[in-house]
Amino acid sequence: MNLIKIKSQRILLIMITLAFIFYIPKLHPQQTYSSKEISIISWNIQDFGKSKSDSIINAIANIVRDYDIVALQEVVAGYGGSQAVAKLANSLNRTGSKWDYAISSPTQSPPYKTEKYAYLWKTSNLTLLKKPRLLSELNPVVFREPYLIRFKLDHKIITLLNYHARKHNDKPEEEISQIIEYLKTNNQTILLGDFNLSETHTIWNSLYKLHYKASLKNNPTTLKRKCNGGKYTHHAIDNMYYNTKNIVITRTGKVDFVANCDLLKKARKISDHLPIFIHFRFK
Repeated sequence: MNLIKIKSQRILLIMITLAFIFYIPKLHPQQTYSSKEISIISWNIQDFGKSKSDSIINAIANIVRDYDIVALQEVVAGYGGSQAVAKLANSLNRTGSKWDYAISSPTQSPPYKTEKYAYLWKTSNLTLLKKPRLLSELNPVVFREPYLIRFKLDHKIITLLNYHARKHNDKPEEEISQIIEYLKTNNQTILLGDFNLSETHTIWNSLYKLHYKASLKNNPTTLKRKCNGGKYTHHAIDNMYYNTKNIVITRTGKVDFVANCDLLKKARKISDHLPIFIHFRFK
């Protein structure tokens, strides 16, 4: 009798589990297009070059590995920067997916402000269209001209502008206004990076009129040197501005690899910024 009851309970449990599994899509209809979603992670990696050990590069790979596209700012302009990106690609290729990458030439910047950008992407999901390029036509107003790349996904085109603005004290809004002017006649999908301005600055109003939105709102992404009252994040300056005519954001946020104040010092060896991400689909 007890054996019959045990078997009945197991059958009931299996039925409940199956019912739950098949009921989930009804609760979350967005999962029906999950195969068409693309994820991007953007990160000011802080002097990404020889100073980053193999263990740190492996830690970075572990953080970004689940995204389709990685956009990096502050890659060191010298050979060490390109070498670090290659090491990161090798580390990612050991995670089970095939990755490719592109590194910009050094930006045409004033002394001590030059750097490179980089993209890494999963080749199974995306096809690169043309060679990525720096927008040299925005010189000399823009200190570190954005890095343009285009991918094809099925029959859709993803266009990204990777950008690191001049410091806050150098009035980044002056060059951001020029990038917005460029976007008026060059309809991009996403402008991403470190803008050294929050999304509430009035300079963005003209971009918002072009049907762009900020993926993050009032979300600090820079790391303090020391915790203050248990808080270690500071400025909300990293963001992604996306064209609402083209895409729908399904998830957005930042990756907090610090977790608590005790780990802040070690975390800052990786970067003084948290990476930010979006998941999106085409309209």
